[in-house]
Amino acid sequence: MATLEGETRGRMSPAGHLRARNLSGRHRLQLKKTLNGSVSVTELKLARADVALGVPWAPRPCEPARQGQPEASDLATLAEAAEAAFPFCEGLSGACRCVFGEGRDDADLVFVGEGPGAEEDRQGRPFVGPAGRKLDEIMAAMGLSRVDVYICNVLKARPPGNRAPLPDEVAASAPWLHAQLRLIRPKIIVALGGAAAKVLLETDTGITRLRGRIATWHDPDSDLQIPVMPTFHPAYILRNYTEEVRRQVWHDMQAAMAVLSGS
Repeated sequence: MATLEGETRGRMSPAGHLRARNLSGRHRLQLKKTLNGSVSVTELKLARADVALGVPWAPRPCEPARQGQPEASDLATLAEAAEAAFPFCEGLSGACRCVFGEGRDDADLVFVGEGPGAEEDRQGRPFVGPAGRKLDEIMAAMGLSRVDVYICNVLKARPPGNRAPLPDEVAASAPWLHAQLRLIRPKIIVALGGAAAKVLLETDTGITRLRGRIATWHDPDSDLQIPVMPTFHPAYILRNYTEEVRRQVWHDMQAAMAVLSGS
């Protein structure tokens, strides 16, 4: 964030910066408020992303504050706005296509992953590589297909080399996810993997501890609350194709189906 970080650097001493880089998002905000008397909305979002992903504060190229809160009356209009804002920040400028999401605009079930991979970036569609084929198998076991659900990612642009998203990239991308969920209003969200679960639940707890228990996503811009079932990412299942992992994922999907059926 050239402007925000530059302004902050101009007001804080070098010693203050050194301390701030090693503080959690919450403590960083406390330090900045003590030194400067205020905390911007953008800094609050970045701090929450820091806490969720466990990444220390550092200078960043993204400026999510410039985009404002994405709003639209339907998913098609929101997708057009996302295409216009693509790639959302400089750190994601190597991506080829915006991978907004696909499926029913009134789906009861939304799958949320971390970000697009190489094949998703090429096609502009979420979960179309090997992990996507595994997700198709999981949905088939649930009696569902892609036409019955909505599938998207936190990030709408592929990070370089499929690396983990940086906090500023999450801060620039999360408002688009929030807007999608507000429009769809599903009965339940399945968070595929730790990155998606941490962003939705604003936690730094790992997926191994999060999975298997229904939690709640709280929309930061409204009173909307939606149940969330965190589970392992399909790519993790492929890397760890054991009976135990498959049993755990199926347990999670059964819990999600119970929410769908109202039982």
